[in-house]
Amino acid sequence: MSDPVNTALRRNALGIGAIVFLALAAVAPLTGMVVVASLTIALGNGGGAPVAFLGMAAILLLFAIGYGKMSAQLVNASGFYAFVVKGLGRPAGLAAGFIALLGYNFFVVGTIGTSGFFMQNIIADLTGVDMHWYLWGLASIVVCFLMALRGVDFSSKILGVSLVLETLILLIFDVAVLFKTGYAGSAFSFDVVTSGSLSIALLLAASGFLGFEATALFSEEAKNPLTTVPRATYIAISLIAVILGVTTWAVVSATGVEAAQRESLAHLAAGDLVFSLSHEYLGAFLTDVMTVLLLVSLFAAMLAFHNSASRYLFSLGRSGILPSALARTNSSGSPAVAGTVQAVFGTVVAGAFVVAGLDPMTSLVPSMVGFGTLAILVLQALAALAIIVHFRRTNDPRWGSTFVAPGIGFVGLCFVVVLAFTHFDIVAGSGAAAVQLLPPLLVAALVGGIGFALYLRNSRPDAYEGLSADLERFEDAGAHGAPAA
Repeated sequence: MSDPVNTALRRNALGIGAIVFLALAAVAPLTGMVVVASLTIALGNGGGAPVAFLGMAAILLLFAIGYGKMSAQLVNASGFYAFVVKGLGRPAGLAAGFIALLGYNFFVVGTIGTSGFFMQNIIADLTGVDMHWYLWGLASIVVCFLMALRGVDFSSKILGVSLVLETLILLIFDVAVLFKTGYAGSAFSFDVVTSGSLSIALLLAASGFLGFEATALFSEEAKNPLTTVPRATYIAISLIAVILGVTTWAVVSATGVEAAQRESLAHLAAGDLVFSLSHEYLGAFLTDVMTVLLLVSLFAAMLAFHNSASRYLFSLGRSGILPSALARTNSSGSPAVAGTVQAVFGTVVAGAFVVAGLDPMTSLVPSMVGFGTLAILVLQALAALAIIVHFRRTNDPRWGSTFVAPGIGFVGLCFVVVLAFTHFDIVAGSGAAAVQLLPPLLVAALVGGIGFALYLRNSRPDAYEGLSADLERFEDAGAHGAPAA
């Protein structure tokens, strides 16, 4: 008789701190400053960019109030897919699952490109060793995969070290600006905040928060998930707001609030605004340290998104939508098969760009990261709507926390999603015709998911029931995350 197949994730492996590390590592604060904040200043509202990050944090915290109430009822490895199934039904939930699957897997491909590109250039500059970007990217995804196999608790420790280091270098920069120049209060004046394009600034700032939603994906592996996940979500959003908001304030103060947009535009092509200021305020040695930590930050983001993408594959495999082999876990409670498939997918797609002779930073990264960003923003909006509908359907008396707050958050997220569709060239950092063809993939995923769910309902009712089987299995989880009988 063969041994039973293990399809259980490791329980009670993650505390609040570990889940926060997993979420913030996907955000990659140093990468967020080097890339996202610089773009927000250059293409958004210039010296008023700190307010864009704080404004986006307010929208997400309002959404998180309802998200927290829902998380206190739902313990599952399906993330926002589970939220949408519970609130909007199986067809919409399957569509959300497909969108998440596309978004997170494309995002990993993008991180292979960014990690490989920056490793090639930075390591060549520091050591003289020059290797093709794809080989560096391949090495990164292999190490990432091997770390993920060790279990999510091991990943959280690695990501925690990365997060502390990259946050520390940003803190040193912030303090240096504070003592040498001081922070300019004019960055919060009405005229400055509304200069340039505040809407584009909010859109770009939203991309700086991508990753916080991963907290729900790890609820099955969390200690006391009914309280841990909501608290980790609030902490993650708040910390992102503080790190990116304060450091962006330091950057525009260092350049001069009125000159911030002009200076950022001048450094846009090279992408070195933060590094140029670091040279001025921290010196050459700490700037070299910052460049090395950028590589650490990029790797941490890859590992975090790999974990998230693997769990969506695992969850859809366990529900019977994708092959059941994807639901197999190893002795560490890691979704080993799903992780293997995810790593192979990322390697093959990135390799296709190499075969086609396309540049990573003008083709691979804009298309993959841009589409992944759009997909996750749509996923967040769908989850917000699902939360509102679920609590209204159950006649929950807590109107403030289950309708008003998440309702305002939903409107804000919808505004950002509309901006993302209409300004996809900015989200993707490219106006290439091929890149502009990517957003319709989300429409295809939405229509395909709903259509496939209806097909399952009529032709494979057992599989259709499986769409919510995990939800009912874990919904009544106790305080320690054990599944209900």
